[in-house]
Amino acid sequence: MDNTREKLSSSKRIVIKVGTSTLTYDTGKLNFSRIDRLARVISDLENRNKEVVLVTSGAIGVGVGMLKLKGKPKTLREKQAVAAVGQCELMHIYSKFFLEYGHIVGQILLTRDVVENLNTRQNVKNTFDTLLEKGIVPIVNENDSVSVEEIEYGHKRVFGDNDTLSAIVAQLTSADLLIILSDIDGFYDCDPKKNSCSKLISVVEKITPEIEKCAGGAGTKRGTGGMATKLSAAKITSTSGIDMVIANGNNPDLIIDILDGNDVGTLFIGKGVNCDERTDGKS
Repeated sequence: MDNTREKLSSSKRIVIKVGTSTLTYDTGKLNFSRIDRLARVISDLENRNKEVVLVTSGAIGVGVGMLKLKGKPKTLREKQAVAAVGQCELMHIYSKFFLEYGHIVGQILLTRDVVENLNTRQNVKNTFDTLLEKGIVPIVNENDSVSVEEIEYGHKRVFGDNDTLSAIVAQLTSADLLIILSDIDGFYDCDPKKNSCSKLISVVEKITPEIEKCAGGAGTKRGTGGMATKLSAAKITSTSGIDMVIANGNNPDLIIDILDGNDVGTLFIGKGVNCDERTDGKS
């Protein structure tokens, strides 16, 4: 076991983020087999007395499938309507799979103003803590039906993508670890899809200008996040003392490998304040 990664096994509260590319096939339709494995792994972690929060994308993609559309709608109002349909179905799917393994899920939809307002921020933290204390798996998404930050990139946004959202959720919940499941094995020194000589970086102790230069664009056409957004998430977690791992979501069983301290994906070491010193500590 890598000594640098050994401490990951002691992570109690874990945020796991899955993107659209992890949840769907190249056709855009849902990958039920992978969602099933994800639910099984998270349920197994809950049985180990871990506390897991799942941040998920996919509402618009699921809505497109439900409504049998040829592609994503182009207007904002149509995207928001499709997201409303898709979010309902997505939660139904998650609830069904988690119930198969004896666990209950709860939905939390976040918007920018909720995080920025001190009162509502505290209310959200209390909701997270209560759900986790009761053994309920919170499933989080940005509220695309009323928020435009992720659908249409704007100025002064808090989220804009679910990588950033997952990092903020990790802050809100005072998590020990954030795992971002992507369509790539980890963080590379250059884009592996364009450069055959690219090398996977196992551990990032500090986000330097050199590391920032390594971040490329978006991964697949089905998602909105790329390495740049994941690096932004790492900056948030690092300054909060939260470890973060980027790994390939094709096999959700890798989550267990990460927590066992195996050399999987890229680990960004949290260098901020200790967990007990955070202002967002558990109540």
